[in-house]
Amino acid sequence: MSRTVYLNGEYLPEDEAKVSVFDRGFVMADAVYEVTSVLGGKILEFEGHMARLARSMAELEMVCDLTRDDWLAIHREMVARNDLDEGLIYLQVTRGNAGDRDFHYPPEGTPPTIVLFTQAKPGLADDPKAKKGIKVISIPDLRWSRRDIKTVQLLYPSMAKMAAEKAGKDDAWFVEDGFVTEGSSNNVYIVKDGRIITRQLSTDILHGITRASLLKYAESAQMVIEERPFTIAEAQAADEAFYTSASAFVMPVVEVDGAAIGTGKVGPVATRLREIYLDESRKSAI
Repeated sequence: MSRTVYLNGEYLPEDEAKVSVFDRGFVMADAVYEVTSVLGGKILEFEGHMARLARSMAELEMVCDLTRDDWLAIHREMVARNDLDEGLIYLQVTRGNAGDRDFHYPPEGTPPTIVLFTQAKPGLADDPKAKKGIKVISIPDLRWSRRDIKTVQLLYPSMAKMAAEKAGKDDAWFVEDGFVTEGSSNNVYIVKDGRIITRQLSTDILHGITRASLLKYAESAQMVIEERPFTIAEAQAADEAFYTSASAFVMPVVEVDGAAIGTGKVGPVATRLREIYLDESRKSAI
């Protein structure tokens, strides 16, 4: 069964959705994106994702006339047309088609290209990896310096995931100036003596929507949070580690660069935070 794709105001079968070869997203990676999770046919963290989308576009001086209500209507229509119960909605906005390749931005008034598609992920909330934990490697962070803007420039994160796969591990953590920045597609945390430690917000990391909600829930649960950089050595000496993302929620990490973290098994803090996050997110889903 073909998926229905949203493209510039139309709902089309996926094999009929076409974008120009001159689109800025294709020739310049001049595009931003968001991914929202769907559980039980409802959209999680919608407001946060739309706020970050607006911020990313503003940072890149992109213009789009769609309102928050327009976006919500499109997301809900995508859920309905694709009969999506558990899975993801991918949204991408590019600077549009200028008619040719040029480093300069297209003329004012050039309409953006807007694409949405769904990915069915049955069992998204019951990922067996969350019970077993994952293993990661560390690699140098060679990305550009505006990681707070959620652009489609994902070549290096893709390379990082492939490096982890070749090493027989699950993911990679980026390291810059001796400190962990984030994971290949996630925000990262360690737990030491009951404290949750994670890097503070800056242009060095993506301002994760799941991260923001999780820290809020952790504070409500009387957990201590320390926002600062940490090293790989600190992670290896930690009691627990985990990462957060829109598609994985809270994912325990049990090994970094071959060293077991804590007992080498999923710990109670990550387990509890995953339970809290999923419970609260389901309550607020729309």
